[in-house]
Amino acid sequence: MEEGDLILRSKEGDLESFNRLVEKYQRAVYNLALRMLGQASAADDATQEAFLSAFRGISKFRGGNFRAWLLRITANACRDQLRSLRRHPITSLDELVLDTEVDRDAQSPEDYALRRELGAEIMNALATLPSEQRLAVILYDIEGFSYEEIAQVMNCSLGTVRSRLSRGRGRLRHCLAQHVEPSLDEFRL
Repeated sequence: MEEGDLILRSKEGDLESFNRLVEKYQRAVYNLALRMLGQASAADDATQEAFLSAFRGISKFRGGNFRAWLLRITANACRDQLRSLRRHPITSLDELVLDTEVDRDAQSPEDYALRRELGAEIMNALATLPSEQRLAVILYDIEGFSYEEIAQVMNCSLGTVRSRLSRGRGRLRHCLAQHVEPSLDEFRL
């Protein structure tokens, strides 16, 4: 079934159609939430909240790019989580172990350790960015969105997207330059 049909049926209250949309976009929504929040448990909560909000508000979807609409809802859920985390900070022991997408067996232990260290530094540096800049960097540099798609997700102009992306990259570069050891230079950012 085409996405447009799934959306139409979801607007009519068909839960199965909406579940198929969830299956299609759950990875993108979760990845955005995880990168915005830096904690798996908070990302889980934001993902669930985003899909609940999308289900409740699907009747307000006026067409266009459904993915951008859904990721805007996700970004808003992440902002809510960030406000909550600032008021009630938590540190989970599970969060201290950073998972990497690179297969451990395919690289030397030293390379694996360096990649994990670099991944942790990048996540820490991303966490220091203001949420709007972090969102722009994640959507463009990690998720591969176009400026136009980011403008839809962030509900702002192209110039604002470019500005947030430029400032976010500059801050990220500055933060990483202060913390990343020279031995990690071979893993170009």
